[in-house]
Amino acid sequence: MRLTYIYHSGFAIETEGYTILIDYFKDTGKTPDTGFVHDELLRRAGTLYILSSHFHPDHFNPDVLKWKEIKSDIKYIFSKDILKRHRATAEDAVYLKKGDVFEDENIRIRAFGSTDVGISFLIEAEGKLLFHAGDLNNWHWKDESTPQEVAKAEGDYLRELDILAQATGHLHLAMFPVDPRIGTDFMRGAEQFVDRIKTDVLVPMHFWEHPAEVVAFGPYAESKGCRYILLSYPGESTDF
Repeated sequence: MRLTYIYHSGFAIETEGYTILIDYFKDTGKTPDTGFVHDELLRRAGTLYILSSHFHPDHFNPDVLKWKEIKSDIKYIFSKDILKRHRATAEDAVYLKKGDVFEDENIRIRAFGSTDVGISFLIEAEGKLLFHAGDLNNWHWKDESTPQEVAKAEGDYLRELDILAQATGHLHLAMFPVDPRIGTDFMRGAEQFVDRIKTDVLVPMHFWEHPAEVVAFGPYAESKGCRYILLSYPGESTDF
C-alpha cells in the first residue's frame, strides 16, 4: 500500500485494486485542477473512495462531487454533518455518524468520534487497520486557556480515545494532527494516542505550512515503538 500526502489533512491510500482519498482540501498542483489527484488518481483504474470527516472547508471541498462526471467508479462516504450543513444532498453520498459502519467487498469503515465537529475513520483494508483522526485531538491552548478549559479538552479527548482503544489495541497506520498552533502542548494529543494504542506508523497532519516544527514528535513516537513518518510536502509518498 502507498500513502501520499495531498495537503493539510488530505491523504491518498493506493492499493492494487482501489484508492482511498481522505479529507481532500486542495490538490498538489499550482492550479485547482492540477496535481496528483487530478492527474493520477482520477485516471487510475479501480474504485475511488472519497471520505470526508466533517464540513470544515480545510477538510471538505464540494468540488469532489463533480468528479463523478470524470470517473464513474467513485463512492462518497461523508460525515453526516456535511448533509446537515447542506454542503451535499442525501443522494450524493453515504453519510456516517459516530458508531456507523460502511462496508463493501473492498473495505470496512467504522466512524468514531471527534473533539471538534464530525467523525474520525477506522478503515480496514487489505488486512490492515488504518486510522484517520479528522479533527480528533486534544485541542487546548494551554498558554491561553483557563485550567477549566484545559481540563474539559483533556477529558473530552481521552473519552474518545478510550472508545477507539476499546475497539482496537493495534493500528498499522494512524494519520493524526500535530498542530504547532496549539503552543506548548501541541504534541500532547499525539503522545497520548501512541501511549494508549500500539501504532506501527504515525504520519502527522494539520501542520499547515510548518512541517519542520512537527519533527519534534519523532523521538517520542520512536520511544513507543512507533515509526514516525513526516510527509512534509504535497505529493510526497511512502509505502507501508
